[in-house]
Amino acid sequence: MVNMENGNHFDIIIVGAGAAGVFASYELTHLGITPDRARVLMLDKGPTLSGRICPITAGKSDVCVHCQPCRIMSGYGGAGSLSDGKYNITNEFGGELHRYVGADAALELMEYVDSVLIENGGSEARLYSTAGKDLKTLALRNNLHLLDARVRHLGTDRNVKILERLYDLTHDAIDMRFGVTVTDVELLPPDANTASDTDRSDAAPRSPRFSVTTDENKRYTCHDLLLASGRSGSKWLSQVTNKLGIERKSNRVDIGVRVELPAEIFKHITDEVYESKIVYKTDKYNDVVRTFCMNPYGEVVAENTNGIITVNGHSYADPAKHTANTNFAILVSNKFTEPFRDSNEYGESIAKLSNLLGGGVLLQRFGDLVKGRRSSDKRMLKSFTTPTLKATPGDLSLVIPKRQLDSIIEMIYALDKIAPGTANEDTLLYGVEVKFYNSEVEVDGNLETRVAGLYTLGDASGVTHSLSQASASGVYVARRLAETYRSVAE
Repeated sequence: MVNMENGNHFDIIIVGAGAAGVFASYELTHLGITPDRARVLMLDKGPTLSGRICPITAGKSDVCVHCQPCRIMSGYGGAGSLSDGKYNITNEFGGELHRYVGADAALELMEYVDSVLIENGGSEARLYSTAGKDLKTLALRNNLHLLDARVRHLGTDRNVKILERLYDLTHDAIDMRFGVTVTDVELLPPDANTASDTDRSDAAPRSPRFSVTTDENKRYTCHDLLLASGRSGSKWLSQVTNKLGIERKSNRVDIGVRVELPAEIFKHITDEVYESKIVYKTDKYNDVVRTFCMNPYGEVVAENTNGIITVNGHSYADPAKHTANTNFAILVSNKFTEPFRDSNEYGESIAKLSNLLGGGVLLQRFGDLVKGRRSSDKRMLKSFTTPTLKATPGDLSLVIPKRQLDSIIEMIYALDKIAPGTANEDTLLYGVEVKFYNSEVEVDGNLETRVAGLYTLGDASGVTHSLSQASASGVYVARRLAETYRSVAE
């Protein structure tokens, strides 16, 4: 029998301090789940916000130095904390949360997340909308499809300040420990000597159902376990679910490039809708290609996922930090069935090849790519577009498979019809950008697995793929747990 007075026993443990974990901890605190009602522990392998300083962005290095773990990907706020803080309120993309909680409920949860952001420092951030815009008509006339969404853009700088505020609101009620990696999760046998949950009338800790071991050789136990380890925790979560016999469905991987060009080319689009999610079906292969994560006046950044260097983009709310360029991703979706089903492994192999050839991120002018020649330092000096990330000039055709590369090129020419200049010779392409999606974990309408008390949240679950939906999933589960623990305490 586990000693219920043990300081290492908690009612709820949250693994991961990304968007889902942050909003789960916020909502538990907001609903009055204080330590006298339930002890809550949140663990993350990364540092606190103040320790999340990337050597590249700090100007201490020109290339990734492979921080362990990556400061951009891990720590309080997760991969979204140092992103440009775009929250898309929509069921059309960004995940499948609506399939589990209902379409109206999913939107209400995302709107609630938006209200929390506004209350805690986001009131000056503009809410954009693609509804009823002429751009949608223009896109359709050119066989492009603009997806509907409302978009709150916080900017990297404002996003960090909001997270600091959420931390201040929750850290007294939630025990948070950083720099801690969870190495193992075990399901504990039922304890016949412990009263059942339905028999309990006090606020003492509930019976332990799970044991969590960390790299510090510490062991924590809990009654409810929330796994919110994000995309970077995909392999770890797969190991946990396999061990516990929880089914997972293979998900897709998106492979592509990050496009960087003068901001004026997309200004008529970004000024109106900011984040334009544009989908195109190629003529050559009938493949679906899309734009992703548009950053007006932003910068291209490198990020490290499980030791693999890929590329992403950020933008700031402060005009003083604006650049002359806009960047966005063009991604081709890939999903495999039989006999090969590991989409993420496929994406990793392509990213590793890019790292091998370029020592990290590769960079190529669009004009060089279509002419079948590599970009060189000499050719880059002649470029009218100045790159915002130091990368190795090279040849993306040696890295990205022909089918995906053909689809990317076709998409660039399609975008050139609604944003003339996209297909200019000096448009820059950084590679590779890979979006890994966790295998979709089998959960019910409460986001609870077949193992009672075990929940998967956010992008770790494979159910969500965005800041808004990941945050909403954390709120959703927190509300259900808060209701249970309040009734126990009463």
